[in-house]
Amino acid sequence: MSGEDAIGTTGEELARCGFAALVGRPNVGKSTLLNALLGRKISIVSPRPQTTRTRIHGVLTRPGMQIVFVDLPGIHAKQPRAINRYMNRTALASLADSDVNLFVIEALRWTEEDERALGELRTAGRPILLLINKVDRAQPRSRLLPFMAEVSAKADFAQVVPLSALKRKGIDGLPDLIAGYLPESPLLYPAGQVTDASDNFMASEIIREKLTRRLQEEVPYGLVVEIEGMGQAEDEPGKLVVQAVIWVERTGQKAIVIGKGGELLKEVGRAARLDLKQYFGRPVHLELWVKVREGWTDDEAALRRFGYET
Repeated sequence: MSGEDAIGTTGEELARCGFAALVGRPNVGKSTLLNALLGRKISIVSPRPQTTRTRIHGVLTRPGMQIVFVDLPGIHAKQPRAINRYMNRTALASLADSDVNLFVIEALRWTEEDERALGELRTAGRPILLLINKVDRAQPRSRLLPFMAEVSAKADFAQVVPLSALKRKGIDGLPDLIAGYLPESPLLYPAGQVTDASDNFMASEIIREKLTRRLQEEVPYGLVVEIEGMGQAEDEPGKLVVQAVIWVERTGQKAIVIGKGGELLKEVGRAARLDLKQYFGRPVHLELWVKVREGWTDDEAALRRFGYET
C-alpha cells in the first residue's frame, strides 16, 4: 500500500478491513480457531456440537489490516426445535454479508452436513477459503493428502489450508491470507477492541460453557443463562457482582444442574468465577439460581427474551 493509497478522503488511514465468517457443520473447531487467531478466549468451547448458538464477532487488528471474524452456529440438517431453526437462520444470513467465508471442515471426515454447508457457501457467492482442521489427529497420515485433493475438487476454493486450531499449527499466516480478500477502508473498530459482545453476554456464555462441560446427555441443550444483575460490590471496592439465572426446560433437569447436595452447581460456580475474573480483570462474586421454563427451546417468545432474536 503506497503512502497516497493509505489515506482515505476523510483523512483516516486505510487498511484491509472486512468480515470473515467461520462456517461449517457443528463441532469442527470454529470457536477454537477463532480463539487461537485472536490469542484470547472470546467464543466458548466444549466437546458438544451446537455449543455456539449465536453470532459472535472477534476483531483482529494488525498493521495494515483489521479482520472481523464472525463465529457462527454450526449449520446442521435437523431442526427439531425453534432454537435449531434460529441457529441455522443466523448462520446462513451471515454468509452473503461477509467479504470472505472460511469453510472449516475436519480432516478425513466429510458428511452430509459438510455438503449442505458447502452448497450454502456456493449460493452466497463470496470467496471461500477451505480450512482443513484437526490435521494433527489424522490417522493414518497417508490418507490426508488424498483427502485434501478430493475435497479441494468439490468447489472453486480461493485457498486450501491444512491446520490444527487446538495445537495452533498452520494459523500464523492465515490473517495475511484472509486480508488479501478484504477491501480497503478505515478501521471498523477501535484498534484495541477484541469483540463487540456485551459484558452480560460474555458472562452468560462463560457460565454456560462450564455447565455444558459438566452435564451429560441432553441437559446442555435445554439450558440458557440469563444475567439478572452485574455491578460493583458495595462492601468490597473493585469486586464485580454477577447474578445469573440458569433456566432449564424441564423440572427434572433442575435437580441435575444443582447436583447432589448442590455440589455440581458449586463446582460450576467455582470454575466460572475463575474465568470471569480473568475476562474482567477483577475479583468476582457470582450468585447462581436454577429455574424452570417449560419448553423454552421451542418457544419463540422465550427465545426473544433470552436474546435469540427470531
